[in-house]
Amino acid sequence: MSLLVVGLSHRSAPVSILERASLSADTQAKLLQDTLAAEPAAEGTVLATCNRIELYADVDKFHAGVAELSTLLAQHSGVGLDELTPYLYVHYEDRAVHHLFSVACGLDSMVVGEGQILGQIKDALAIGQDLHTAGRLLNDLFQQALRVGKRAHSETGIDRAGQSLVTFGLEQLADDTDVDTWAKGKKALVIGAGSMSSLAAATLARSGVSEIVVANRTLARAERLAQILNEPGGTGVVARAVEMVAVGDELTRADIVVSCTGATGLVLTGEAVEAAVRDRGTPLALLDLAMPRDIDAAAHRIPGVRLVDIESLAEASADAPMAADVDQVRGIVSDEVAAFGAAQRAAHITPTVVALRTMAADVVASEVARLEGRLPGLDDKQRAEITQTVRRVVDKLLHAPTVRVKQLASEPGGAGYADALRTLFDLDPETVASVSRADLNDADVKNRGRV
Repeated sequence: MSLLVVGLSHRSAPVSILERASLSADTQAKLLQDTLAAEPAAEGTVLATCNRIELYADVDKFHAGVAELSTLLAQHSGVGLDELTPYLYVHYEDRAVHHLFSVACGLDSMVVGEGQILGQIKDALAIGQDLHTAGRLLNDLFQQALRVGKRAHSETGIDRAGQSLVTFGLEQLADDTDVDTWAKGKKALVIGAGSMSSLAAATLARSGVSEIVVANRTLARAERLAQILNEPGGTGVVARAVEMVAVGDELTRADIVVSCTGATGLVLTGEAVEAAVRDRGTPLALLDLAMPRDIDAAAHRIPGVRLVDIESLAEASADAPMAADVDQVRGIVSDEVAAFGAAQRAAHITPTVVALRTMAADVVASEVARLEGRLPGLDDKQRAEITQTVRRVVDKLLHAPTVRVKQLASEPGGAGYADALRTLFDLDPETVASVSRADLNDADVKNRGRV
């Protein structure tokens, strides 16, 4: 295993850099294709959220891998390598596993303990599977990361520490007022209809707003979200869908605006916000959860407007208290990293063990054939008994060494035992490689489409 991750997040880079480095879906696909075309990488996938961009790859050379992945991130993000490099972090092998498991548990999130990251990790794996850039290592890694994240949330109280970014943002807008009290009876405009926007709409509905207008580039998606909000037995909120061209008009009627789209430019300019509040006597609260930002940062200087965006959330989260459960989650992560590393190291020696047993079986077959030539009078029963006896002898001789070598290989530094076996028994490297390829193909078929 030679897992490498190169990335940047809200912990390593200012929001202005994250905003410029954000990757569209098409750019992510091109990045992964170019990653596999690069010589050091055998497989890869990308985890891109509103506050992190990370490229994961299985590489055969550390320094060459770091250089290549850093260059590719710079090329596809549009931020020059010299400018991007100071904000990049690098994790390798067990440290890379530890990093992803920590991310999956919400320990590295802007809002500690939030659970949305699990869906984003799931999406990252799906991208790698759809593009066939995620092989056995990354399939195993991301599948396990999802399990570790779910374990952390089910076995600890990390959920008490964690909130969604939406809830945290609304708390910042409400200032010292309870969100439900602050939001009750207000009219809300949600721009976008993706997962974050859907969460925002649901959170606003539960908080007691009287109306939610959903605006989206694809009207059908906005209508589906509005239909869900209007379902009988829900919160009682009135929801309707509009096209993006209607945002200007809806802005004049809204009290709360939450925007999270995939647009590459501004959705709400400072001029549009200023025009919307010019003739109204009530304040306007804006929550921008997009990366790059949807709402012009200049809006916060407009009288009567309060703007909370990813940058201000990052500053606020730095002072947020952490729950005692975080220590328990860290313990889970450490245990799971050790278990994952042991499993990967043990799996690394399997092709060598299989090749050894294959060689032993060939020796048995050869010797039995030679014996039959020297003793042509053997009947079928005698021949079968001799063959079984020879096989039992070989199995007993190989049993203890192969079991022990698997145990030793699972320990740190155990990779050398596979080399020792190949040398001691003069195993054909091509035979070992063919077992590895077959194993990899089986894993690819098994994991394809699984998330």
